[in-house]
Amino acid sequence: MLLRHLTGSLLISLLAALPVAPLHAQETLRILTWPGYADSDLVEEFASRYGVKVEVTFIDTDEVLRAKMNLNQGGDYDVLAANTAEMQYYIDRQLVQPLQLSDIPNTKRQLWRFRNLQSIPGISRDGIIYAVPYTYAEMGLIYDRAQFSSPPSSLASLWDPKYQGRVLAYDGATHNFSIASLLLGGAPFQIKEAEFAPINAKLIELRRNVLTFYTQPQESVELFRQHKVALLYANYGRQQLKPLLEAGVDVGYVIPQEGALSWLDCWAISRGAKNPRLAEDWINFTLEPRISQELSRRQGLSNTIEAGTENSNLDKIIWLEPAEDDARRAQLWSRIRSGERLPALAAPEPAPMNSQP
Repeated sequence: MLLRHLTGSLLISLLAALPVAPLHAQETLRILTWPGYADSDLVEEFASRYGVKVEVTFIDTDEVLRAKMNLNQGGDYDVLAANTAEMQYYIDRQLVQPLQLSDIPNTKRQLWRFRNLQSIPGISRDGIIYAVPYTYAEMGLIYDRAQFSSPPSSLASLWDPKYQGRVLAYDGATHNFSIASLLLGGAPFQIKEAEFAPINAKLIELRRNVLTFYTQPQESVELFRQHKVALLYANYGRQQLKPLLEAGVDVGYVIPQEGALSWLDCWAISRGAKNPRLAEDWINFTLEPRISQELSRRQGLSNTIEAGTENSNLDKIIWLEPAEDDARRAQLWSRIRSGERLPALAAPEPAPMNSQP
């Protein structure tokens, strides 16, 4: 009996010393996204509902997003947010995987414009869908009601000498070439060679008419208030309108008749996702009406679920697409911005004086 007792005790001691693995390892969802798209309280709600961990990595530029997705062929993240102009990059490099919309049922709640996926450039290839629209902002015009007898209706207002020194424009090469092309009746993303000279000239006129160019939304808001600006090209859309209204500034917001460049951020699932089903659950979660409404309430962004007054001009929205040559636009814009004379616009050199009679 004593031997049996000792043997049993020894066995129990040996078993106790062995590492014990959890019965069910907790799954982790890895999100790569922009600030405001995965607020901590909403992430906690999702994690609690599905009994998982969530790791969120925030990015602030498209370049950073690309770098992180390229680092390990997308294997470090399960779900990412990217705009339509960028999605072709990820599809081309096979960094994202096709989606099964039947596994994301809340897509049926979206407005028709965002369910008609084949009409949205950049998110499909050969009839296969790779991304689901989530939020967008159109680049409209914010104007000081006290300085306008009626709302501005055209991009041409940015060039109006009546408001010289009281206009704010965005410091971005690609978008500025696009809006100048729109104003001149051309295509915003595929500018032809012969069209660059008049567009260059138009952007030089813009430089001479503006107070300055801004880069960040809060910067534009502060400049608007400090300098009694009349008109602002809102590259960030309602994200700039919201803080001005909250500060008590009497401003209006319009979509110009030429149309408004608009970014549309979408959710996509990484090719290297460890749990695509959990990534689908996250996308579906963000498309719940309450969660989409929180996005709009907190960030001032439009969501794809509600048909409010902010959605009344969807026919004027022009989703961003890749430009014909971003590098060329950037080079030209740098020279325009600095006031440097462009070779294409330079006057011919005068002929040398003939000294003979």
